[in-house]
Amino acid sequence: MSTISRDEVARVAALARIDLRPDELDRLAGELDVIVDSVAQVSAVATPDVPATSHPLPMTNVYREDVPVPALPVADVLAAAPDAQDGRFAVPQILGEE
Repeated sequence: MSTISRDEVARVAALARIDLRPDELDRLAGELDVIVDSVAQVSAVATPDVPATSHPLPMTNVYREDVPVPALPVADVLAAAPDAQDGRFAVPQILGEE
């Protein structure tokens, strides 16, 4: 029995402003139905004694330790900028404000 109807796919597509052809509506209804069935199967297997996982292998933090260091001198940073004014980066005006 199908749980996702063609009309439901059309409604969601309209909400997302996606224009689908009739053959796409039929195909997606079937594909979404398979996804819903797969989620139902996983939900049936998931029991309180099975821990939730986001990855099949144990993951560890691979980032370096965040060690504070002194900041670059402002003059050195601004020297590399295309344009600077009053100790700040100068950028083109985009909003038309004065």
